[in-house]
Amino acid sequence: MQNIRSIFLVLAGATIFVAMLIFTFSVTLAVGGILTVLMVGRALSMKMKPAPVRAKANNGKREMRVWNDGRGTIIDL
Repeated sequence: MQNIRSIFLVLAGATIFVAMLIFTFSVTLAVGGILTVLMVGRALSMKMKPAPVRAKANNGKREMRVWNDGRGTIIDL
């Protein structure tokens, strides 16, 4: 009777250990996947940020300055 009980306890312990191992692995994969998606999204959003374009008008007398400060276009006549 003692052998059957000890075998049952060993099998129950091994089953619990394997279940916790699988749970930990799946949570690790889930967190890694979420972090990967967030990093890719951040990289793409940084890449698609528009760069300001400088424009100049050549009217002969004085140079007109045009620039974008991020809030709007500024034209200095």
